Amino acid sequence: MAKHKQISTLFLDIGGVLLTNGWDRNMRKNAVERFHLDDEELEERHQMTFDAYEEGKMSIDEYLNLVVFHKKRSFEPGEFKEFLFSQTRPLPDMLRMFKSIAKNNAIKVAAISNEGRELTIYRVSRFGLKEFIEFFICSCFVHFRKPDKDIYRIALDVAQVEPEQSVYVDDRQLHTEVARGLGMNTIHHTDIETTRQKLSEYGLTEQEQ
Repeated sequence: MAKHKQISTLFLDIGGVLLTNGWDRNMRKNAVERFHLDDEELEERHQMTFDAYEEGKMSIDEYLNLVVFHKKRSFEPGEFKEFLFSQTRPLPDMLRMFKSIAKNNAIKVAAISNEGRELTIYRVSRFGLKEFIEFFICSCFVHFRKPDKDIYRIALDVAQVEPEQSVYVDDRQLHTEVARGLGMNTIHHTDIETTRQKLSEYGLTEQEQ
């Protein structure tokens, strides 16, 4: 019970926990097939530029101009962006669980996410994340990316919470390791039932049906 009383803030990753990833390797492969792009060239240019996009240091148009539209194409940037945004899918069971936990517990819920500005704004709005998430510590807003410790420190400062009073959920183990090194309680998400059980150990349970 003591553990439950001290948890005041739940931090959530977005891609891989609430929604599919924003623009991962599989999605880029889909784009290569759909638009008949050179896979090796796309990947090389993506790897050189995407950190800057996620850190909010370039717009999605600037990113795409460097990665896709550095040469003449048979399709327009708007068409490509529409396809890129459309790749996101919700993880409905995870969304339902966290919405229920947010309603059933006296906690703050916040996001800590690596994501570019336009993708973040689209995904937050499209999938109603503001319904249960109070604030968003995203790389594009704060100019630090996980696993940089500073993005976690900013999240803790904005929440005004001590690390041991928080729980952080991420599908990438390295990210949880960094957060744990700062004193945060962490859950490496692999499947919903395991995550639900671990949350309950911190006293974070869903509303009864």
